Amino acid sequence: MPKVYFVPARARKWKYEDSLPGKLERLLSEISLSSYFDKKEWVAIKTHFGSEGAHRIVRPIFLRKVVEALKGIGAMPFITDSVRIMGLEYLEVANNNGINHLSCGAPIVIADGLYGRDNIIVKAGEILGEVAVPSLIYDVTGMVVCSHVKGHINAGYGGAIKNIAMGCVSSEHRYHGWKKGRGAMHTIGEGELLWDEEKCVSCYQCEEICPLGAITFNDGRLIWNSEECWRCGRCERVCQAGAIELPGNDERFMRSMCEAAKAVLSTFGDKKVVYINFLTEIQPECDCMPVADVPVIQDIGIVASDDIVA
Repeated sequence: MPKVYFVPARARKWKYEDSLPGKLERLLSEISLSSYFDKKEWVAIKTHFGSEGAHRIVRPIFLRKVVEALKGIGAMPFITDSVRIMGLEYLEVANNNGINHLSCGAPIVIADGLYGRDNIIVKAGEILGEVAVPSLIYDVTGMVVCSHVKGHINAGYGGAIKNIAMGCVSSEHRYHGWKKGRGAMHTIGEGELLWDEEKCVSCYQCEEICPLGAITFNDGRLIWNSEECWRCGRCERVCQAGAIELPGNDERFMRSMCEAAKAVLSTFGDKKVVYINFLTEIQPECDCMPVADVPVIQDIGIVASDDIVA
């Protein structure tokens, strides 16, 4: 029977040990990280760096506690995520959100390189077939998955599975493009973007949010560059007028995420991945959006396990 460790967010006493960082220290001690990772072993701390405008992520103080716990057993941790916008820009976003070597105590590394094409093809399931796993994730032997729990427009809920499925699969492959990347989870078939001119209110949010400049407007008409597009779906999600559609369905999306997560975890040995979910600042949407909305419920606490679904 898998064990799940939980510390509540509520403070009962006015002392550090009852703060959430203090409780996280005790939780990490209770987990006994030395039973999962070896001395001198490189261990990835997988988290989401957030977005410009989206600050409700796993806070740097919590990441630092994980770093210190891993260093305490002699491991060599680093903090990582895959490219969601171009790599140099994403590192700037991470730094602006407080995630850097100085604040967290460990190097910040892009898992699939600055261009997001440094990856390895890994066999997946019947929906995806194969996925492009960042080479750093593929090669590293141990990982602590630090996930910010929040809502999601397609999945309803995002935690450890989504953090791995989306964050440990690249946006594109050097030769296969988006079809081996996370875009294959977002859409069906060729992923042809549909634009309804009558519904469009010319707010240009879709153009602004595209990380690749794949959407432009000319004389009020949307121009979509299919070759450049990652099929990340951000344009569809910010279009409040409902003028943009990326064909897909929620059940397929959730099933394909499970396939992707399983494919990523197949590159690790048994008991080499630990999951820490932060049930704090639980907002209604994903951390890759350009805003951080008001939390829908109060902070609950932190849970940890070596079982992703326990």
